[in-house]
Amino acid sequence: MLDQKIPGNTGDRNKIYFLIIVIVALLGTNAYLYFRDKQESARFVSVNTEKDRLKLEVEKIEVELDKVNNLNTTLTEKLQQEQQLARNKIYELKSALEKSQLTQGELSEAQREVKELRQFVKNHHEQIAKLSQENMLLKSERDSLVNSVNQVNEKAERLAQKNLELSKKIKEGAALKAINMEVIAFRVKNSGKQVAVKNAGSAQKIDIKFGIAPNELAEKKYYKIYIRVFDPAGNLIADENNMFDANKQQMQYSEMTTLAYEEHKELYTLSWVNPTEFIKGTYSVILYTDGFTMGKSSVTLK
Repeated sequence: MLDQKIPGNTGDRNKIYFLIIVIVALLGTNAYLYFRDKQESARFVSVNTEKDRLKLEVEKIEVELDKVNNLNTTLTEKLQQEQQLARNKIYELKSALEKSQLTQGELSEAQREVKELRQFVKNHHEQIAKLSQENMLLKSERDSLVNSVNQVNEKAERLAQKNLELSKKIKEGAALKAINMEVIAFRVKNSGKQVAVKNAGSAQKIDIKFGIAPNELAEKKYYKIYIRVFDPAGNLIADENNMFDANKQQMQYSEMTTLAYEEHKELYTLSWVNPTEFIKGTYSVILYTDGFTMGKSSVTLK
């Protein structure tokens, strides 16, 4: 009685087995799709994260490149070309990383190029820093040389000034100086003989007699002697075109003559003829030579 088969049981069991297989297959498919989507999502997140990191890295590299320019160093043509290549590569990488999606190959290539770019900028910065240091050293040496040249020039100028002052002192020391200077008025007779007079009405000329102080510095040569004669009113008797330099200024002179200086000669005589009539009073006479005052004296006429 127990071995008796129930009608319809076999078909039902087959259906049940089939449903179980279908359910298991669906569950497996769903599990596969779930894990695949999960992996795909994780990979997508990983790619985006790496893109963002690379973008940030490129921006940092660009900032470093800008810092190099702030060194205010004049770059060589080679360094300028290298820097331009780096900026072109930064632009290319930025454009590539802005794409919505990147393949794994593109991402790997970007990683490699960013690494190379980072090393390039590092080397570029070291070269420019070295160049800047060399420039500073050269500038320091140049400034030191300029300072030395300036010191030498200043020393030369001081020496030239001292030499000029010494030359002036020597020239002044070598100038002739009149001693025992005396002015005498004369009248000239028809015979040509000169007669000393005291009266203005009879005076026609004056003679200036003097000696010259011994001077080892004075050259033995002919000297130009400039005579200035002032009337009793203090007016210079001179032609306005007669000009000479003495005591650092231009002056008019009454008469110019030459004198042969001899070391042992005791008395020299110069003459001046009044182009007008003498008047009563004191006539002052000043002699000049080589730009210096030689001596002065006067004569009083009644």
